[in-house]
Amino acid sequence: MNWEFEYYLNNRTNSYADDGILHIKPTLLADETGEEFLTSGTLELYGGAPADQCTNAAQYGCSRTGSPENIINPIKSARIRTVDSFSFMYGKAEVRAKVPSGDWLWPAIWFLPRWNQYSGWPVSGEIDLMESRGNLALVNDAGTNIGAQQVGSTLHWGPNYNYNRYPYTHFEQNNAAGYNTDFHNYQLEWTQDTITFSVDDVVIGTVQPPEGGFWELGELDATGLQNPWTGGSKMAPFDQEFYIIINLAIGGTNYFPDNAINPSAKPWLNTSPTAAADFWRGKDQWYPTWHEETTDSHLQVDYVKIWAL
Repeated sequence: MNWEFEYYLNNRTNSYADDGILHIKPTLLADETGEEFLTSGTLELYGGAPADQCTNAAQYGCSRTGSPENIINPIKSARIRTVDSFSFMYGKAEVRAKVPSGDWLWPAIWFLPRWNQYSGWPVSGEIDLMESRGNLALVNDAGTNIGAQQVGSTLHWGPNYNYNRYPYTHFEQNNAAGYNTDFHNYQLEWTQDTITFSVDDVVIGTVQPPEGGFWELGELDATGLQNPWTGGSKMAPFDQEFYIIINLAIGGTNYFPDNAINPSAKPWLNTSPTAAADFWRGKDQWYPTWHEETTDSHLQVDYVKIWAL
């Protein structure tokens, strides 16, 4: 659980199309409600009709009451998904997109299983086509820019949450010009034998599990656990239909390392029980980097294409 600092809303303030480009834009809840609401109000996302229903009741996702230590998610954003309209198994995917710039923005283009055939996350898998961080000058302890100059592609999989073997199938690509300065093509080729990630037709990583499948690839025999993919193909759990998700998250307690260096210090620790409140208290540092008078902080998508193989 990433405990991100946004919540997602179907509202044209946060998601809209302009001149053929999809924009996902973050905004401040306090601009609508006032800051006092964050620490004392109640946000209700329940609705009576299917079109109005909250999409995730887990972890109090449909109702939040603020307190000074546990504020209501202070950022509004959008998440678009095709769970009820389109899913596919095997094929080629290409998404042309421009990532946002702005401290602690977390754009993602990814895929989840339509039916969770092998059980809940991560047992049934997750395919992350593209993730990035909006910070322009965020560097890790090796001096590598892990902000907008870097994109990553990842497979998440494992027999349970504690044995998520994503480090075996994680790939990164850096571009000194920044992926926020132009549109780039994020590509997936998914067959019955391999999964390959590319950026602008340049392969950044290929996963080809052995005959023992992802269980063997992840060296999971030593765990003493049961193989949840017995009976599936060697590509299991990636042998079922997945649907598309495009979203812009903010912060959270997982994706932004505490030891990374940013021009203005990260205002929260991932271990803090008051992470969202700490983030909000640092608003004067990070909000100016979003350049709200421009589209810099928007995740922009030109197209999504899927081909059968």
